Formats: sequence, structure tokens, C-alpha cells
Amino acid sequence: MNTLLAVLVSSSPLAAGWAVHVRWLGRRLHVARRDPLTGLWTRDGFTRRATVLLKDPRAVVVLADVDRFKQINDTYGHAAGDMLLKATADRLAHHVGRKGVAGRLGGDEFAAVLVDEHGAAADLLALLHDILARPVDGQSPDVHTTVSLGWARAADFPADGLSGLLRRADESMYAAKQARSGLKRAGLGRLFATVAGRRSGRHGARTAPPVMRVAA
Repeated sequence: MNTLLAVLVSSSPLAAGWAVHVRWLGRRLHVARRDPLTGLWTRDGFTRRATVLLKDPRAVVVLADVDRFKQINDTYGHAAGDMLLKATADRLAHHVGRKGVAGRLGGDEFAAVLVDEHGAAADLLALLHDILARPVDGQSPDVHTTVSLGWARAADFPADGLSGLLRRADESMYAAKQARSGLKRAGLGRLFATVAGRRSGRHGARTAPPVMRVAA
């Protein structure tokens, strides 16, 4: 009995050290899955949480892209661009709420998954589109931009996983961008944002004037 007690006592510091190390690794992993600029989940963290939410057929996948972001950066500087990205991220996360998830996939592209509990996704996303287009507090009044949204309802494409729904939302988003409509749902109407069309749309967004307004 004394021998067992001695072993336990001698191993306690080692066990405590491992526990601290595991907690440290957990914190580091959590930080690694957060975007340092916006605080949103990075692609890996977003994918993990979005996959869980998509088990609910009421889930809606949303992609958002800041219109003419490169032009804003080039004209007003990276500080203005960063401020715009932070504001977009904060507004998106607030609108999605705790029951959903929002992430920054890279650059000026954001993604979200929310659960449409009341069948009002179209109205909710129209409101989000307007919110994201509002001027950013503290930014130059000369900076005007909008955000194009594309979305896909999981129930409309039951065979698709997250990657498939993101692709559909992506096509819809660029269709909305090219049509200057600002918002489009996957599966409704003709999606003309092919790979070639998407690239031309992205190129066009970089060469157009920085001031734009999208019709609601």
C-alpha cells in the first residue's frame, strides 16, 4: 500500500504537467481555427461546425463576397480594407447568431450556415444584404461598397454535402454579382456564373470604379 502511494505521489507532477500541456494545445488549436483579423472561424473551424449544422434539413448555406474589394484597398489603403472586412465579419456573425456559424474562407469571401427555423430565409438574407451594405462607422464617407450574397437551402439539394452546397451558393453569388442584384438563391432561375463567368466577374469587379450601389 505504501509502495502504491509512493508511486502515485511521484507521478502526480508528471500527470499535472501533461494536463497543462493538453490544455495549452487545446487553446493553440482553438486560436489556429480563428481568423486573426476578423475573429471568425477559418475554413477548418467553419467546416467542422457547418457539417454538424447541415444534419438539419432546414440549414441554409450562405456565401458573401465584398464587391470591388481590391479597388477599395488600392484606392483607400489596406487599413480601410481591413476595417471593411472586420465590419462585414461582425455584422455577419451577429446576424447568424449563436445557433449558426460564420467563417472567413479567405480574402474578402465569407461563409455562413444558419438554421431557418421559421421558413423565412429569403427575408432574413435580404435583410442581411442590406445590413452588410451599410456604411462602416469611422470610415471615410467616400468609401461605398456592397456585399453580394448567394445561398442554398440544404433541403433543396439533399444529396449535397457542405462542399456541394458551397459550390451552389458560390455560383449563385457570382450570378448575383454579375446581374447587380446583390442576392440570389441557388436553384432558382438560370445560373450563368460558370467558372469562366466567375473569373470575368471577378476581373470586372477589380477594374470598375470604387463607388457602386446595388439595387435591393
